[in-house]
Amino acid sequence: MLKVLDRLPPAAFAIGALRWSLVFVFAFFGVAKFATYEAEGVADIAMHYPLFAWMYPLVGVQGTSNVIGTIELATGALIASGAWSHRAGLLGGLMGMATFLVTLSFSFGVPLWQEGYGFPFMASTAQFLFKDAALLAGCLALTLHAGKGLRQRAAGFTA
Repeated sequence: MLKVLDRLPPAAFAIGALRWSLVFVFAFFGVAKFATYEAEGVADIAMHYPLFAWMYPLVGVQGTSNVIGTIELATGALIASGAWSHRAGLLGGLMGMATFLVTLSFSFGVPLWQEGYGFPFMASTAQFLFKDAALLAGCLALTLHAGKGLRQRAAGFTA
């Protein structure tokens, strides 16, 4: 195993590990949105958020969650496709960044610190949201990698 790792450029290995870990996250989180427990959990936060609130009267709790899940699955598929297509990877990375920017924006106006303890003791909402900062950075790295690949291809280089 170590001999195989020695032959891979470290950056390529890191990008691959990052890509497939984000695909894993989007796949499992996306699939979960089709389950009732997750749809109800998402509704607790998203129902009062202007970006999603309009959907709930139109398609209901499960319908809104299904839309979100479909977007997450599409994002994961595009990120996965980025292993072969810089264009798909760029779009997937941008969609991932948008996803995590939206979820991080949920932290405005909700209690983040555990009642009775305060800062730095996170409440469950903060624990749920703060991990998305690292996921956002991962999507940013994949977006930049895909953009670099597209620029190199346009300039006649092979990546």
